[in-house]
Amino acid sequence: MPRALKSSALPARLSSPSGLATLGWCAMPAFALLVYGTMPLPLHPVFLPPDRFVRPDLWALGGLAVLIALPIGWAGRRPLPVLGLLLVEAFVARTFGVRTWPLFLAADVLVLQVAITCGRRTAVAALVGVLACWTLVVAAYLPAAAAFAALTGPSSMLGVTTVGAWVLGSWIRLRQDHAEELRAQAAIRAVQAERLRIARELHDMVAHSIGAIAIQAGAAKRVIETQPAGAREALGVIETTSRETLTGLRHLLGALREPDSGRPVGPVPAAAAPAASLADLERLVAGTADAGVRVDVRWRGLRRPLAAEIELSAFRIIQESVTNVVRHANAAHCRVLVEYGADELCLEIVDDGGGGRVGGRSVGQPGAGYGIAGMRERVGLLRGQFSSGPRPEGGFRVAARLPV
Repeated sequence: MPRALKSSALPARLSSPSGLATLGWCAMPAFALLVYGTMPLPLHPVFLPPDRFVRPDLWALGGLAVLIALPIGWAGRRPLPVLGLLLVEAFVARTFGVRTWPLFLAADVLVLQVAITCGRRTAVAALVGVLACWTLVVAAYLPAAAAFAALTGPSSMLGVTTVGAWVLGSWIRLRQDHAEELRAQAAIRAVQAERLRIARELHDMVAHSIGAIAIQAGAAKRVIETQPAGAREALGVIETTSRETLTGLRHLLGALREPDSGRPVGPVPAAAAPAASLADLERLVAGTADAGVRVDVRWRGLRRPLAAEIELSAFRIIQESVTNVVRHANAAHCRVLVEYGADELCLEIVDDGGGGRVGGRSVGQPGAGYGIAGMRERVGLLRGQFSSGPRPEGGFRVAARLPV
């Protein structure tokens, strides 16, 4: 997970409406006690004789402190109205000679919350409102010289903490916005990667099958009158290839229709189609032989099962290469080398045709199709190495190294 996502998780939980509402009501009694403790003496019942504990004026001041602190309970859901009410309370408290710094500390907390949860303009307006009220409360009843001294004296720390709260809240908001942007970009990249994967699967699945069907249909058309048995065999290959392709397309489209919950929308097939692997090369070679190209498969190293994504990618690379040989190379022979190494799987597909040209363009060049590009993407996703191009002695060569 990106660092920005980790760092923004805690502020995001704290800035949720339910969390802030609970925090506000929990902080209200403590804030009421703080306001009560800063009122003029005598206020503290613990320092009074027992017979004076029930003085009505003490209970009245206590009720007043609770009344002043009561809006804090709604600060989680209504920070701006509560902030305005606190500033009014601060001005009234200053008029009656009550200390106002607890109210401004609470206002600083609300400035922090507004900077996190609201827009930039709203946060700036809250900052300016608190600073203006603080300046008015400190300097309203003093001469100019004394007002300047008060504004630059110890009470200036309240203004500094207000600005600090706004800066901290703005920084947290930026981190949250950045984390949200990262999540959106990650979602876009995931969608694009899935689209490319589907495009590769459809191309590899359909291009090979349609190419084989086209070749067999052309052969059947030419010999249907003179060699009925050969035409019947070609039609059988067309039927088999069509059914296999249709089955693969159904499974692929069925997987696309599954929602995020994992429960399919439509009926589920009795058994999922197994992913293609190197074990299917014999079937691929047999179909290619029917198309008129002899494919020689050579195995080196210790054959062993590999990861499913490596098996699928290796088979698709060989399948697409052989399809290009059948459709574009005008070759009679193709050699496929599969070499199992200790830490990599090496593939090499070589033909003796015309160098791999499609419509006057070399295979892999713009306008020549998506086969080579799809193979390169598959190898790149597995952090392997890929190369392709015409051979000096003639024909075309495709080579891939897949780490295992």
